[in-house]
Amino acid sequence: MILRMLEQMKRGRLRILMAVASGAGKTTQLLLEGVNCTKQGLDVVYGTVLPTQEIWNEAGLHVGIDSSPIQAIPMIAWQRDGQDRYDIDVEAITVRMPDVVLIDGLAHRNRPEALRSTRQEDVRELLKRGMNVIATMNAYEEESVQAAAKKMTGVVSEWTIPSEALKEADEVRLLDVSAESLMERRMQGQFSRAKHSRKHRAEERSRISILRELALRTMAEHVNGSLEQHRNEMGLTGPSGASERILVLAQYGWNGSIHIRRGQQIAKRLNGELYIVTFVQPDMELTTEQAAFRRSLKKMAMKTEAVWEEIPSRTRHDMASALAEYAKMHGITRFVLGHSRQTRWQELLKGSLIGALLKRIELTDLFLIADHSIAEGERILPARLSGAAEAETPFKRVTEQRVQEKAAGLKRGKLKVIIGAAPGVGITYHRLQEGNRLREQGVDVVIGLLETHGRAETAGQVGGLPVIPRKRIAYNGKMLEEMDTEELLRIHAEVVLVDELAHTNVPGSIRAKRYEDVLCLLEAGISVVTTVNVQHIESLNDAVEHVTGVRVRETVPDIVLRQAREIQLIDVTPQTIQERMRAGLIYKADKVDQALSNFFRTPNLIGLRELALREVADDVDERLESWERRALFRGPWRRQEVIFVCIDSDVRPERLVRHGFRIAHRLKAPMHVVHLPIAPWRRRGKTADIEKEMAAVQALTERLGGTYQEYEAVARRRWASTAVYVADQLRASQIIVGMPSRVRRLGRLGAMKALVRHARHMDVLVLSEWEDLRVR
Repeated sequence: MILRMLEQMKRGRLRILMAVASGAGKTTQLLLEGVNCTKQGLDVVYGTVLPTQEIWNEAGLHVGIDSSPIQAIPMIAWQRDGQDRYDIDVEAITVRMPDVVLIDGLAHRNRPEALRSTRQEDVRELLKRGMNVIATMNAYEEESVQAAAKKMTGVVSEWTIPSEALKEADEVRLLDVSAESLMERRMQGQFSRAKHSRKHRAEERSRISILRELALRTMAEHVNGSLEQHRNEMGLTGPSGASERILVLAQYGWNGSIHIRRGQQIAKRLNGELYIVTFVQPDMELTTEQAAFRRSLKKMAMKTEAVWEEIPSRTRHDMASALAEYAKMHGITRFVLGHSRQTRWQELLKGSLIGALLKRIELTDLFLIADHSIAEGERILPARLSGAAEAETPFKRVTEQRVQEKAAGLKRGKLKVIIGAAPGVGITYHRLQEGNRLREQGVDVVIGLLETHGRAETAGQVGGLPVIPRKRIAYNGKMLEEMDTEELLRIHAEVVLVDELAHTNVPGSIRAKRYEDVLCLLEAGISVVTTVNVQHIESLNDAVEHVTGVRVRETVPDIVLRQAREIQLIDVTPQTIQERMRAGLIYKADKVDQALSNFFRTPNLIGLRELALREVADDVDERLESWERRALFRGPWRRQEVIFVCIDSDVRPERLVRHGFRIAHRLKAPMHVVHLPIAPWRRRGKTADIEKEMAAVQALTERLGGTYQEYEAVARRRWASTAVYVADQLRASQIIVGMPSRVRRLGRLGAMKALVRHARHMDVLVLSEWEDLRVR
């Protein structure tokens, strides 16, 4: 044990830079990492070929290769099929014994007679000898990703790396780039873009987007594993809040397969893991029919890559207890099961599984699948009707209004949003790099607003970019500064760089929020490159609070991000953020300890990183669906949905609205929010507070693109039937309601059970409240 610990202490550190696709700039980033290490006084060498002069220039390092601060150790040359190949010379590198070795192409396979068969094994040897390594790879070179990439895009990697390789690294960073930017990079230097047909460009864009989404989701899974490890070490159980885990209850009957298929659809749309649980009577043999269903369900579990488990149970109460315990142990976020067909008296006599779950579960939502046989006479899986509704009639005359709309879209500026997981990841730094790159191409770029927060490294990236002075506004006897949008409109540059999209402007400003200033610039035909951290995205507000325990007040509506032509993620590990914090590169020295012990704790940063990766992956998938009119990773959702969110002031209504929006957005469905209080709701001294809260909910609903209605309070015994009646009038396919935390649940339990009985013909999602539970 002691010898193993000593060996581990002597071992070097491995950092992997993983690109979403070839051409994403991993060699350039590797060079920058090496140069930064030399600035810290470290001895750095290239174990592979020194980058070309073009890459040095692209990295902003305008020095000749001959005067490079990094020496390249000569490689071992060999040939295969008439092509030159090169292996790293581990022994020559060991003679030099540098602090850091830069290795390009981690997936490379060595010559047949080599001591070690792969470059990855060479890297292991360098680490064992105490040298640190920074290496690059493409995401599709990872073994499991390559299989999906080949199937979905036809991209085949010459070499692959085992899936366990990422787990061996001390640090893995994703180098994200949008399909548009990557295509632009690939096209630069070619003789003519005209030779690439529109079809070819569309196919290339889709191919890159699929590879990008694969990379984002692979990294998210890697990060999730790290988060689960930290939570286990801290003794935390239950959902982390950063990812979804769906549990389907499927019995050995004719509807079990329907429930699994629906659970699989939900898991795909939410990018979650799928679990299947079947309850069996102990010491009781299955009938012939049940055995056949069991074989069928087992095949479905294997096909959907779900975790399947049989649990012995005798009563419905036992089932509820077992499910609650299973959810706690496995971090389940949502149960999926069918509606009960029992009458109210049967539920009282025999017990109700759904009723028992409503009483017991916490931190886990409950999804009940609609029983279509009630309204339609048979159970069906949703099926797509003709696609005519989605396509325009080819011979229909284009109206003047449509022409004007298209013309306005062409004149409108383009929006690029750079997203980070937390403060300090470097989104402002990268935004300035983007501005300088555009300026070198002859684009008229200005800085509309820059927040360096005193970081000299960020300020140094301004270069020759013009900075537009801020507008001074008097407020409460002080002079405060904001972005001068009117001056930017007057100057009318081609591109404006704007920091902190979620910022709230000083009272008295023409527009209340900075994102409104940005929308104003876009409408004027000015393109904008802006930044935002994931915790400021409106619909993720509750997930961020669950992960960090902090409620973020300044948010950006999702509809603003959906207008972006490009969304790019800057991925940085929690360790790097914390190192930057300790070095005083994020906050001032007097705030460092407090920040590290609160918002910047490792589990928080891991959770935020996973949220950011999954959010950008969702955005890529949404764009693929809109381009190709077909779903890819998240699977098809083959019916028209209408989402009905029923709120009351007793159960955090804003959380229900945000959750409803994310579901509606993923299903391309309209969302209706209805405030239907249970009488008496106008408690003494609370009227003004409730009205203020509902006004905020209405504003949130409309900001997210939904419709809001308010009804008079109804008696408790009529609340469920009224809610379902309103949902039916709106042709809702799914009703979303909230369940208070267990300490406040008893008063609502009867109404919730009644709602479930009345709404058996539609999907019902009961969101479990966690407001009263302390989130760590």
